[in-house]
Amino acid sequence: MILLMIILSVVGGALLSVQAAINGQLGSKVGVFRSAFLTFSVGALITALLIFFFETKHAVTLLEVPKWQLLGALLGVPYIVIMVLAVQRIGTAVATVAVIFGQLAMSMLIDNFGWLHNEAIPFSATRLGAVVCLGIALWFIYSGSKSQAEE
Repeated sequence: MILLMIILSVVGGALLSVQAAINGQLGSKVGVFRSAFLTFSVGALITALLIFFFETKHAVTLLEVPKWQLLGALLGVPYIVIMVLAVQRIGTAVATVAVIFGQLAMSMLIDNFGWLHNEAIPFSATRLGAVVCLGIALWFIYSGSKSQAEE
């Protein structure tokens, strides 16, 4: 089951890169906010259909959860807007690796301190090594795309 979740996560990441590339192109033609609006509108429609046909009943509704948990929905907006802007200027690979770097750094802080009611997972040398390696990867990808653009 763990391997399946890792594979699904990799597929999800791949789909986010495809989405970023498409939205970058769309945003350059129709505008950043229109592109973001389309993303959320279509996403809301598809998610509503998934809820209607597949979601099981839960004991708690969205209106009954702690209100801070609803903030997660707001955090998707800056991500989409930033990616539409960034992909147009720095390319899909650099923007995606930069996002993953930010995700990794913040997720390790969340894990280490147990923020947002998550179980604490202590910081370690191997986790630090992962952040450093990803930072180096970001630098190489950026440097490689920068030199290609100059040629």
